[in-house]
Amino acid sequence: MTTKLLRSIFIVLVLLAFVTYVSGESKDDKNVIYVLKIEGTITEGTALEVVEGLREAEDMSAEAVLLELNTPGGIVDSTRKITEAILNSQTPVITYVTPKGAIAASAGAFILVSGNIAAMSPGTTTGAAMPVAIGIEGRKAADNKTIKFYAGHLESIAASRGRNATQAKRFVTDNDVLNENTALERGIIDLIAEDETELLNAVDGMTVEVNGENQTLATADASLYIKKKSTRSSVLNLLGNPQIAFILFMVGIYGLIFGFMSPGTYVPEMIGAICLILALYGMGLFGVNMFGVLLLVIAVILFIAEALTPTFGILTVGGVVCLIIGALILPKEPLLFDPEWFRGFLLTILGIAAASAVFFIFALGAVLKLRKRSIKVGGEELIGQVTKADTEITEEKGTIKIHGEIWNARTQADEIEEGEKVEIVAREGLTLFVKRKE
Repeated sequence: MTTKLLRSIFIVLVLLAFVTYVSGESKDDKNVIYVLKIEGTITEGTALEVVEGLREAEDMSAEAVLLELNTPGGIVDSTRKITEAILNSQTPVITYVTPKGAIAASAGAFILVSGNIAAMSPGTTTGAAMPVAIGIEGRKAADNKTIKFYAGHLESIAASRGRNATQAKRFVTDNDVLNENTALERGIIDLIAEDETELLNAVDGMTVEVNGENQTLATADASLYIKKKSTRSSVLNLLGNPQIAFILFMVGIYGLIFGFMSPGTYVPEMIGAICLILALYGMGLFGVNMFGVLLLVIAVILFIAEALTPTFGILTVGGVVCLIIGALILPKEPLLFDPEWFRGFLLTILGIAAASAVFFIFALGAVLKLRKRSIKVGGEELIGQVTKADTEITEEKGTIKIHGEIWNARTQADEIEEGEKVEIVAREGLTLFVKRKE
């Protein structure tokens, strides 16, 4: 009886181990779809996230990478890094404009076209990739040479993926904007899908070419691995935004100026230096018009000159004009500026210009006036102050109490009764000379 019981227990344990092993095998064998999201303006942080994500997807042998797009465009160099990484990826990449109402405009259109498979959700749009130039007159189309270059580049990307290269080129030359249905009809995307599940079921069994080799996708019922944004890419996203870099640049300069004019604490200089370093690093992540930087420096010089010389606001007006023009032409990114972003950037510029004018006219002027005043130490700072007689005050004796201290007091005129108001007029050693305060 005992032997049969032990045998039964052994058989049950073996069966449980086998079931666990089989279930583990099936779980491990389940295909994984690596999900990356591009939301908002494309910056250097976005490029870092995508490049690292594609590398990680390859290391974990993901079946495919699902790159979800909802962007108005972004920085040229960052977009180029992303499209280059997608075109050379060892893992198939599915580019997908989602959710409903999302856009893949300007630089986003380059990324959409570069995928092995391109898809869009209902109610989404893509296109509007004509390069723009920015200046004091606002946004306008870039020069013909720039437009031809980017048109040829997008045409090449589309042709390499077997898409409608002519229509892709028109995104740049004619600023075409397509909804999901028109994009499908004109061969820009491969399918329309309501959500991720429908998309993955639709592409299941499709054959794509990855680095010269055909690969059949097995995406149905695959598990999703969603890439979380790293701290490093978040910081680069922030610094790579021209709006943030501009603010840091101005704060950095103001901090250094204020620190040099009020030495001793080292706090303004430290904050200014840190902000300036971060700003210069951020400006290295996007194209910069050096003439814009020069105008910003001239603006600050004019503000300082206004504080040092009484020109009744003439130099401040010049500084404000240089600041606004310099900030407007500072970024040099032909695929970055959607109207919404430009309006926000313009409001930031005007706000900083107004604050700068107020600061340098009043705040810095007040600091300089204080620095020009003679320094008073010890009892000298009491001259001119008013208090009450602590005792009767005569030419020979008396006391007053001020700032919690009792001083010997004398009067050079009439005697002063106890409790009367007195004004301190002079000091000699530890004796204060006072007069009656009417």
